[in-house]
Amino acid sequence: MSEALSILYVGELREGLNGVQRLRALKELGHNVIPVDTRRPRDCSRLLSLWSRINNKLFRMGFPSFRFPDLAGANAAILDHVRDTPVDLILLDKVVTVRAETLREVKKIRPRCLIAGCSGDDMTLRHHQSKDFLESVPLYDVYFTPRTFGVAELQEFGFRRVYFIPFGFDLHAHHPVPVSAEEKKLIGGEVGFIGYFEEERARSIQFLASQGIPVRIYGDGWKPQPADSNMRVEGRTVWNQDYAKTLCAFDIVLCFLRRFNRDRQTCRSYEIPACGAFMLAERTEEHLELFKEGVEAEFFSSDEELLSKVRYYLAHPEQRKRIAAAGRERCLRSGYSQHDRMRSMIEKVVQLR
Repeated sequence: MSEALSILYVGELREGLNGVQRLRALKELGHNVIPVDTRRPRDCSRLLSLWSRINNKLFRMGFPSFRFPDLAGANAAILDHVRDTPVDLILLDKVVTVRAETLREVKKIRPRCLIAGCSGDDMTLRHHQSKDFLESVPLYDVYFTPRTFGVAELQEFGFRRVYFIPFGFDLHAHHPVPVSAEEKKLIGGEVGFIGYFEEERARSIQFLASQGIPVRIYGDGWKPQPADSNMRVEGRTVWNQDYAKTLCAFDIVLCFLRRFNRDRQTCRSYEIPACGAFMLAERTEEHLELFKEGVEAEFFSSDEELLSKVRYYLAHPEQRKRIAAAGRERCLRSGYSQHDRMRSMIEKVVQLR
């Protein structure tokens, strides 16, 4: 294990999100981790909340002078912690409300403190950015991206050092969960998908439904479907143990990538097989490097191939179960967990120190 660090972890720390998983992994790796939550407080007034949303919208429309309000008080919290406690590393997890002047003040107070960033989103795209984020880019010592192509792009964007650290699964949240026949009927089925609505994935699911394949969908943004449709939209998402149990309640779990983020892999690429569920994912070079096709997961490149493989594996349950078990074993054997990802990240930080 690398040396133990004192880390200020800044991000949206809502249970079920990757930030909480990474923070917990760092603690379990032996580091002293202080959390700073950037979420808007629940008691935030409606007027203040509306003002925040308007500012965000204006920035994304191209008005560069508008700042995202720091409703959580993260800037003050960072400086309070840095003044009171020796800090080796500040890790900013997709933080867009921390100001450049805050990071400059950190360097004055703790000259040896490193400033690192990470994000599961593509931070070269404007809808993920903010005025404060753009102004802070030169102040980061290192940035971590889960996109292979993101390394060169973020360096061109202005970050001094960029490393590729892939997505991962959480050892506590993503594991096989027993599902009874009654529970499978209640929350699962033959084919399922958990994720946000996007046009491309909706078209593929509609194609399956039109061919007589029932698909059950959890996630935000999906429109309700007629009662006689093969698309069953639950109108909600699932988190933590409910998420793992829902994955395990399906014979086949679909894994679509976000065109919005130019994904070639995603967090679900690891979470689905880590739960011991059978994953049928979009075929990419990175997916093929992660899992052996037809042995540890299955892949498709067209709606026709998707339909063909759904029909085949619904008709071959034993083969499907073998692949699902091998997929979980691959996650454990190849170091795909958040603990492994955080260990790699800290090793890079220690080299800089």
